[in-house]
Amino acid sequence: MPNLPRSLELASREDTRLLIVDMQEKFVPVIEEIDGVIENCVKLMQGAKILGVPISATEQYPKGLGTTIPQIAEHLDEVPEKLDFSCLNALDWAESGNEPDGRSRVIVAGIETHVCIQQTALDLLAYGFRVYIPADAVSSRRSFDYEVALQRMAESGAVITTTESILFELCQTAAASEFKEISRLVK
Repeated sequence: MPNLPRSLELASREDTRLLIVDMQEKFVPVIEEIDGVIENCVKLMQGAKILGVPISATEQYPKGLGTTIPQIAEHLDEVPEKLDFSCLNALDWAESGNEPDGRSRVIVAGIETHVCIQQTALDLLAYGFRVYIPADAVSSRRSFDYEVALQRMAESGAVITTTESILFELCQTAAASEFKEISRLVK
């Protein structure tokens, strides 16, 4: 059987990075469906580690909103703080575009969908990155804001997906040595 090339729409572990946005102590309690968002952000980070996908994170004004919650922080090294709603100025890899390591795709997860997630996604798209938003790993204080933001990002070119879908997309094949670990994560 021929080994046909993959669609250019599909992310791979070689060209993708994960960004976790503003999952902070004082912010998390007011977000809708937050338990599922936390669970899916953790799955994304665990899957990224298994597959060798770099992980970045940010904190919005930690003096006021607190630091990253422990469930997320334990999977991270350094978490830069930011005042801008978009994460781009806080990320050293975003400054130089996608050239240094060839990673032109970014999975963006965290909170809030209609503010920091949306502004980051739109900026990443403007800089030539392909953006993936797992809808079950982002949220806002109000569902209407969440829904409108997902629609706007999709209309602007972001791919709206799910945690399980993007993890299997990165894994690519059941023949991958990491397939069983990824399967266990999403159960």
